[in-house]
Amino acid sequence: MQVDMGWFDLFSRKKISKSDFVKEYEALFDKKIPKLRPISQLRFVVLDTETTGFDFKKDYIVSFGAIKLKGYSMLIQETFETYLDAPVQNASSIQVHEILYPIEISPLKDFAADFLKYVGTDIIVGHHIGFDLAMMDKIFKSFGLNELLNPVIDTKDLAIRLEKGPHYDRRMGKREEYSLDSLCERYGIPLDDRHTAAGDAFLTAQLLMKLLKLAEQKGITNFGELMG
Repeated sequence: MQVDMGWFDLFSRKKISKSDFVKEYEALFDKKIPKLRPISQLRFVVLDTETTGFDFKKDYIVSFGAIKLKGYSMLIQETFETYLDAPVQNASSIQVHEILYPIEISPLKDFAADFLKYVGTDIIVGHHIGFDLAMMDKIFKSFGLNELLNPVIDTKDLAIRLEKGPHYDRRMGKREEYSLDSLCERYGIPLDDRHTAAGDAFLTAQLLMKLLKLAEQKGITNFGELMG
């Protein structure tokens, strides 16, 4: 298998110069989102990754999916889905995401440039988003970007905050109570196309819309209040 050289750059100790598309992305953050901007005017990018495993140091992204929301509406026409040339595959990960040989594979540089243009300054959302971001940052570092600059929302954290309150002791919770499956079931979201990046992004986007409506009912109406 031919492996994109970007993977090897990740482990290089030399300082990596910023790609032009990284500089263009960073320049977008000269202005911050106003705290009083209503939720109805906010833009979100809901994303998910399927990977070769769960060790962000050793594993790689196999596929990526994302969809945009504006306020309480999903922008179906603004989706992003791609497959990456992961240098490592294993039987257990294939059993979950069932990806063997995708038809079209995106080089890492193309993925990085396309995603940064796609996401812009929008709020990034995901379920257990920290893992996805760690996996993505590993790619972006090879092009001179240490980490994404966007505001971030984890739907698990948001659901706990809205249902249990901001001071809830998570050690008291039931196992899997706030898994994506459990939350979708609780909010009446059909579990279609589970364990694909695009499918899980679509499920998480539906969950986000439900949570934003719940937030509105609790008096959370703007960016500052939503980010807590």
